[in-house]
Amino acid sequence: MELHAPRTNVLKARRDFFDRGAEPEGLAPDILRSWLRCAERGFDSHARPRIEPVGSSALRDLHERNDELIRHSRPELEALAIEARDTASLVILTDASGYVLDAFGDPGFAGKAAGVALRPGAKWAEASTGTNAIGTALVERRPIEVRGAEHYFEPHRILTCAAAPIFDPRGGLRGALDLSGHAAVPQTHALRLIRMGVDQIERRMFADRFDEKNVVRFHADPALLGTPQEGLLAFEGARLVAANRYALRLLELDWNALGARSFGDLFEGRRGLEDGRLLTRSGATLYAKAPPRPTLVPGAEITPPAPHKHAASPAAPATRAHFDAATNANLRRAVKLVDGDVPILIQGETGSGKEMFARAVHAASSRGDKAFVAVNCAAIPESLIEAELFGYEPGAFTGARKSGSKGLLREAEGGILFLDEIGDMPLVLQARLLRVVQDRSVTPLGGGRPTPLDLRLICATHRDLTALSASDAFRADLYFRLAQFTFALPPFRALADTAGAIEALWRGMAHEGRSLAPDTIAAMSRHAWPGNHRELVGVMRAMIALSEPGETLGPELLPTSVLGAPGRPRNAPDREGDLAALTRGAMLAAIEACGGNVSAASKRLGVSRSTLYRKALGGRG
Repeated sequence: MELHAPRTNVLKARRDFFDRGAEPEGLAPDILRSWLRCAERGFDSHARPRIEPVGSSALRDLHERNDELIRHSRPELEALAIEARDTASLVILTDASGYVLDAFGDPGFAGKAAGVALRPGAKWAEASTGTNAIGTALVERRPIEVRGAEHYFEPHRILTCAAAPIFDPRGGLRGALDLSGHAAVPQTHALRLIRMGVDQIERRMFADRFDEKNVVRFHADPALLGTPQEGLLAFEGARLVAANRYALRLLELDWNALGARSFGDLFEGRRGLEDGRLLTRSGATLYAKAPPRPTLVPGAEITPPAPHKHAASPAAPATRAHFDAATNANLRRAVKLVDGDVPILIQGETGSGKEMFARAVHAASSRGDKAFVAVNCAAIPESLIEAELFGYEPGAFTGARKSGSKGLLREAEGGILFLDEIGDMPLVLQARLLRVVQDRSVTPLGGGRPTPLDLRLICATHRDLTALSASDAFRADLYFRLAQFTFALPPFRALADTAGAIEALWRGMAHEGRSLAPDTIAAMSRHAWPGNHRELVGVMRAMIALSEPGETLGPELLPTSVLGAPGRPRNAPDREGDLAALTRGAMLAAIEACGGNVSAASKRLGVSRSTLYRKALGGRG
């Protein structure tokens, strides 16, 4: 990766480039290329670019066109949102044109970022917004970090951003994942976290599109088989039809190889594949995992690839929640109820594993080979949720697709529909859902004939639906229809053996031989985990990003939000929280006043650099 010049050199580079018209020295090559492109477009670096977010109907259309990308990115967005909140930043997903589809993270920074239009519906393409991590990563088709003054437009100097492009298995550019924060707060590991997130997203796309029996997995290092860094190739007959970036890199190919190469062009037949080895045409040996039912025949007739039909169900996140014995017993009961067409309700705190419980029910039920469609009622804007759920006829409203939409209810036909955060569904839609549950049919927006439905329904909420029903905030008749049997998931802190649960979750992650030190497990066991499994998995992913394969991870890699104050009992209230927030605010202000120079800020405050890193930046000095 190209190294960035120190911030002082960037300021000099700006003076050379913008004031003197000279070629700047010490500027990262990718930033210089972007500045030159912006200058060729006639951009005025002192101006404020006009970034007008699109309206609700256009945003709805963007979400529809990028449904697959959004579904496969959601687990990474939720995991990275924990890191974003801890570092006062935002994690952002865009489409291939640079339009922001989703943004999660620190609400305080989100308010500031709105001032530069860093919100859903805004377009951050380089051609309209100048040098920025999202737009420049899409142009360069590689991970990019843009720090403060490296942005082309002056108003964007408040930002430090890291972004990486997302490619589908056929080489199509689908979008970008970005982590943006305040320029005064160094995001030391942001680019590494983003690249890991993109690896997971692209891996889910691959798993969703191709049957396991047509996929060959390999790597030069056998320890990396089964990790997001393994090479993936998909074949139809003998024809190579899809790959991931790691496979292309290992075989020294590019995306042009898709459709043009066969299995026999790349490897010395199937010899050795069943024993876990592949011999390339160049003579290199790779460690491989053969398809479960091999269908690759060297020299077989090459037929044109069939058009891909997107699965109705999103791929499950790679890491599942840890369930105790009582919850596993409830899981078995839930399977019987769902098979018996009894709607169930799952209650639990945010991050406690409600969707994982629902997915486990689906997998073990008689409908395990059918669709599982998950809908977060709190995540879909109120203006869109009716069309998303019930579908619509062509021309039903302004911005509707010409072909109409089936809607998620019909997408779940024959399988299971999971309505998460059902307590956040608007009252007017509750009436429509009740009618669907009663009549077992759905009528799309804009009229049309009712369509019979064959599906099973699982709902979940972190709210008290009984209290909401009593206050008329949730329809009592719908509540009794949906909650014919209720299961309550315990929060992580209530588990009898939290250390064992932490170790079980760690074993289920791709950590490349890393291990948790006993002191680390002890420190993690003392934390209350208000975000439950979701928070814990996010912290584990951050620790993996900050370490090397095979390393034993000590407690110094844990964020300060987990370590807490020394000696504070588990679950005890943080009575020093307000003081800590004020201290951190003063330190961040000093860093900003010193132009991001941590050493100068530490001298101004009379504290060590390590103290400043720990208390203000959440790092380790």
